[in-house]
Amino acid sequence: MEPKDGATARLRELGAFIREQRSNAEMSLRGLAAKAGISNPYLSQIERGLRKPSAEILQRVAQALRISAETLYVQAGILEEHSDDLAQRISTDRELTEPQKRVLLEVYESLRSGTSVDNPAGGSAPDLPSGSRQR
Repeated sequence: MEPKDGATARLRELGAFIREQRSNAEMSLRGLAAKAGISNPYLSQIERGLRKPSAEILQRVAQALRISAETLYVQAGILEEHSDDLAQRISTDRELTEPQKRVLLEVYESLRSGTSVDNPAGGSAPDLPSGSRQR
């Protein structure tokens, strides 16, 4: 169990993350609250880290922000982060060709690292994890 300080910090981080996502979506606090079906004061308290929202509230906020509920569950500490899950799924997808996998993985890694992909179809791509099937 997290100490109170850790739980408080996690709530503040969750609130800051929601506020950042709302800002990125160019949505007002009222707009997000209305879309999520919660009150303005309650959303404000969540964003300031004063309230711990339930999984259901997080799901409604995620839906309103058009992000995955899993993303907010990870931020809230409800789920553990599985950062390599998407890369693993891409690497083992039998419907994709190897060049498609390389491009997807390159774009994914560039987005995670905050860099841009200048030439997604060419250049060097990240190595695929061992055990991925060649076509």
